Amino acid sequence: MYQISVQTYFSAAHFLRHYKGKCENLHGHNWKVEVTVSTPTLDKADMAIDFLVLKQKTHSVIEQFDHSNLNDSNYFSELNPSSENIAALIFKLLAEELQDSDVTLTKVSVWESETSVASYIP
Repeated sequence: MYQISVQTYFSAAHFLRHYKGKCENLHGHNWKVEVTVSTPTLDKADMAIDFLVLKQKTHSVIEQFDHSNLNDSNYFSELNPSSENIAALIFKLLAEELQDSDVTLTKVSVWESETSVASYIP
């Protein structure tokens, strides 16, 4: 099995509902997103998927969140925009983008800081 990953970033604000503490107030992060795909075989160029293609598809998903208040997104109108839920949503949207490729999306990780990461693996 081959696995490849790419990382990218977006900046966005959010606040957490039903939370007692500083994060219940509007605040922002420079979010780091890492996506990992896997495949048992390589293509004619001996690649799982071109890194550029994976980066472009990932960017097409996360660009809608860049420089926004995540709570204003329809996705998070009722769902809390926690790192866990952001990772799961990016996974869902990116899996749709990759459905016609020969790779399987296996993991999405979202860092809200250098030391705090949440991952979604179905």
